[in-house]
Amino acid sequence: MSATVVAWGIARFGRRSEPLVELLAEAGDRALEGIGRKTIDHLLVGNMAAGALTGEENLAPRVAERLGLEGARGMRIEAASATGAAAFHAGVAALLSGGAERVLVVAGEKMTDRPTSEVARVLAHSLSTSEQAVGATMPALAAVVAQRYLERFHLDEASFDAVSVQARRQGTLNEFAHFRAAVSPEEVRKSRPVALPLRLLHCAPVSDGAAAVVLERGAGPATVLGLGQGFDAVSVVDRSSLTSFRATRVAAQRAYETARLTRKEVDFAELHDAFAPFALIDLEDIGVVGAGEAAGWFASGATRPEGRFPVNASGGLLARGHPIAASGLVEIAEVARQLRGEGGATQLPRRPSRGLALSIGGLASHNFVTILGEKGAR
Repeated sequence: MSATVVAWGIARFGRRSEPLVELLAEAGDRALEGIGRKTIDHLLVGNMAAGALTGEENLAPRVAERLGLEGARGMRIEAASATGAAAFHAGVAALLSGGAERVLVVAGEKMTDRPTSEVARVLAHSLSTSEQAVGATMPALAAVVAQRYLERFHLDEASFDAVSVQARRQGTLNEFAHFRAAVSPEEVRKSRPVALPLRLLHCAPVSDGAAAVVLERGAGPATVLGLGQGFDAVSVVDRSSLTSFRATRVAAQRAYETARLTRKEVDFAELHDAFAPFALIDLEDIGVVGAGEAAGWFASGATRPEGRFPVNASGGLLARGHPIAASGLVEIAEVARQLRGEGGATQLPRRPSRGLALSIGGLASHNFVTILGEKGAR
């Protein structure tokens, strides 16, 4: 038995005036339109921080009511910034267990109504309590990772700049992206410091938005081939390495094994680049290149749409935006769009057969890898 993505919907990322449930419903409506409003018997809603950011809880029945899905069953799911991917994996499990015929997965966040400092405090709740106690934030710990990466591989900040430049170039083509203006390496380098070596344009923005997909049994161009999940220590200080994420390596290996594929049989990827250096680490951790080699791939153009291994044709989190819960699901939706030939202006020049989505939860403590494609394609 197989599960396949048969429809998708995205509520544009950025600064939105609509409330959270409306954003979730916008994405869900678009996905439902893609299947002609057929019956949904399982609804999964991904959200990380509505209670803290918007004062809303019990989201699943709110979304069900708004979409006219009161006859379905379902629940809300949370896994920090990997929430959307976790909801998708749960949706696949519900379908393949025989408990559902058709599943709607929707995930989103409403973040821009709050000051950035408050959003950073809420997101820090996914870090270890000991690190929170000394004032650690997500950007601060990401900067520690970034600094160690530069030191270990004898690189400079230009390696990060290239990631941001490529992301923003692709964002100009994505109608759903928060940022649709290109930037130069000089603009990245001159952007204000956030937590050095990270500058503003090395960091994904605070965004509102939502994404949705419909899953059905059967096979197609966006069939679920492999799923993987991995954990690492929540406390960064307890990890064996800061320049590689164990949770990603484990999740990727499990996904390749369940798909019965090697990395070389995957054509492209949507990677979690909440911070520019994460894109480099991600590319290495999924096995595309060796340790310290990713910067050269970005610099050479190998990761561009026309390159050897396209990365984040959508613009990634850096350009598309980062409504925390939505990011993991929209990566999967973007892979499905490419495989279905529905990528629009971001469609890869060579139609791919298989794609990979990587979602990072917290500071890489709970990561998910999803491989979609056509079975037996090559």
